[in-house]
Amino acid sequence: MKQFKLLLFFCLAFVISASAQRRYFDEVFSSVKVTESVTYGVNATVLYLSPPPNGLGQAIPEALRCDIYEPEGDTETARPLVIMLHSGNFLPPLVNGGCTGTRKDASDVEMAKRLARMGYVVACADYRLGWNPIAGTQTERVYTLINAAYRGVQDSRTCVRFFRKSVAESGNPFKINTDKITMWGIGTGGYISLASATLDTITDTYIPKFLTPQGPMVIELLSGDINGTKVGRNPGIPGLPYPAGDTLCYPNHVGYSSDFALGVNLGGALGDSSWIDSGDLPFISFHNPSDPFAPCNIGVVLVPPPLNLPVVEVSGSCGAQPMFTAAGVQSPFYSANFDDLLSQKARTLNGNLEGFYPFLGSDSSPWAFSASSNPYNLTTDPGCETLAATHDSYIDTVMRYFAPRACAALGLSADCQLVGTKELSSSQVGLSLAPNPASDYFVLKTDARYEMTRIELVDIAGRVCATYQDMNSSRFEVRRNNLAPGVYFARVQFKEGAVTQKVILN
Repeated sequence: MKQFKLLLFFCLAFVISASAQRRYFDEVFSSVKVTESVTYGVNATVLYLSPPPNGLGQAIPEALRCDIYEPEGDTETARPLVIMLHSGNFLPPLVNGGCTGTRKDASDVEMAKRLARMGYVVACADYRLGWNPIAGTQTERVYTLINAAYRGVQDSRTCVRFFRKSVAESGNPFKINTDKITMWGIGTGGYISLASATLDTITDTYIPKFLTPQGPMVIELLSGDINGTKVGRNPGIPGLPYPAGDTLCYPNHVGYSSDFALGVNLGGALGDSSWIDSGDLPFISFHNPSDPFAPCNIGVVLVPPPLNLPVVEVSGSCGAQPMFTAAGVQSPFYSANFDDLLSQKARTLNGNLEGFYPFLGSDSSPWAFSASSNPYNLTTDPGCETLAATHDSYIDTVMRYFAPRACAALGLSADCQLVGTKELSSSQVGLSLAPNPASDYFVLKTDARYEMTRIELVDIAGRVCATYQDMNSSRFEVRRNNLAPGVYFARVQFKEGAVTQKVILN
């Protein structure tokens, strides 16, 4: 009995316990409107340098685009905005292995749609790519990577200014509240969201690992300012792969603020812990502590296999999150005193911190999946991982952990606690489950006056394997579909509370 209660506790940590749906906590909208390929700026990319006879090519102006997700049928006119930045190692799919690298990445789209159904507006944004992970020296790898990250920061802040400008000059077409903007980075995008939240000036990069005997690796005269609001042009610096006079930064939306209110990182890392200070904003992180390529603690980031080349020391979530706490920027989270089961679970894993959920296991990006094994139609099928129940369950956890903290940081509600559900007994609601054990299906029945509103099927590891909602019935048949044999827990919710029932599938 003691072992069963312990398993049940951890299973419930991963399920939605609220019986009443709330905007920004639950998916209160059923459909999503998508506006594709919105140009939020134009800037110079070094990814496609043309090779003229002298060996130098000009950086090419590139349209920066985003897809915007909104809840269909929403009447709210001042909604929080999430700017979502994809993964991909600062390289296009053709170069990075083919599973990620654009705003169309399948797991990003899934998260954007979920957030939109919760009431957010989400902009999945591309940003400029390009660096040299196979450079012959570590110095060159560091130089090209820090400049790629710098361009990413410029682009993310350009996107913020685009939306501020759309409110001020275009009548707020996307119905957003510019005081409630979140920068959400996934993988490589997490490097950008962390840097965008902490880099105050270009001089923050003037630290030993980003310096050469010739001077700083990032030069404002060449690359523009940290916000991308000043022209950057090569004044004739020798040894660069583009000619003198070439423009590397075009200003966009000058005069508007680049500020945002909350940061999120899934599997990225901070360029240097010295960038954190008391003036920064609250930050939520998700990370696998054993990730070998994006260190969770302070460690050297590696070029992925088969090269495994060392690049530069960074600080992942395990290293950065305690520093955010020490700097006082996580105070909205601590002040909220979150005491739901998922928050308790996180604190047991992260050393009693707020704003950090560690994902244990062998998968460095357990939320990530692709639309197919070859989503970007490469000549050789890269064998990308496609959607499985485990991906859904990890994304469930991300959303569940994010929601109350975003509520607290952005001021979305007077009550940011996850609504606790009163535990009911099976006898109270007349709940029966049969057959049990089951083969192809089982049926849940209750007294007629107790209607089931939501059912979640959770496996013994705490993963949500199936969800059924809005049935409002005293009888419901659960089909097995492709679920593996084993022990599961059916979490049945009513307006009055919830009951958890054990079921075995043969």
